[in-house]
Amino acid sequence: MPVPVNTFKAALKAGEVVWGCWLSTCHIGVAELMGDTGFDWLVLDGEHSPYDITAIRDQLIALDRSPSTPVVRVPIGEPWMIKQVLDSGAQTVLVPVVESGEQAELLAKSMIYPPAGIRGVGAAVARASRFSGIKDYSATADAQMCLIVQVETRKGLAALDDILGVEGVDGVFIGPADLSADLGHMGNPTHPEVHDKIMDAIRRIRAAGKAPGIMSLGDRSAEYIEAGAQFLAIGADVSILSDAAKALAASVKG
Repeated sequence: MPVPVNTFKAALKAGEVVWGCWLSTCHIGVAELMGDTGFDWLVLDGEHSPYDITAIRDQLIALDRSPSTPVVRVPIGEPWMIKQVLDSGAQTVLVPVVESGEQAELLAKSMIYPPAGIRGVGAAVARASRFSGIKDYSATADAQMCLIVQVETRKGLAALDDILGVEGVDGVFIGPADLSADLGHMGNPTHPEVHDKIMDAIRRIRAAGKAPGIMSLGDRSAEYIEAGAQFLAIGADVSILSDAAKALAASVKG
């Protein structure tokens, strides 16, 4: 029996546009709830939220029956972290602050088994193979692994062509908040300079045959899609809860 098909990766390869949301509460119940709300993919944000490997595993379990693909964002691009989340059952990994082709190459190798990669061969005792329930896991896993790298600094943009040339990088996610800060426009991701660089990056990513992604919290999703963006994050669980709660409280308090 082969590993399950990574529907997120398949959609990107087919040129489809898919919509996602951030999970930052680090709560298994919220993850399960969000999995039934209609998003195509959900990010378990291990960079800016209090996730550890146990919390990531538990939320992967909570999303197991969900039609939403879990995307695990690791805090930093370390091969040992990628090994842990893959063995916990993740198939799609998002890595922040990628700034060179060499860095992207190491990350790509971390996603797959030897001889082409460096992923440790231990899934037989891990959740990823259903504890050896998926007999063909090691032979079929590589094809379903999906690596998304984040380009969100001036240095990353300067190395974008090198990053795009790395086999095994499936998509590049532009981080507007970090990019705007690095360009000297903290808190203003819609600044014309930032916007121009974002649009240029999206076009270059798509032209290179990779999938472009972006956080789109404003009203520019249509513009991003026209430029070639394929996966767009349009919210976060903490913001959705906070905004809804404030609106409800305000409605009864006049």
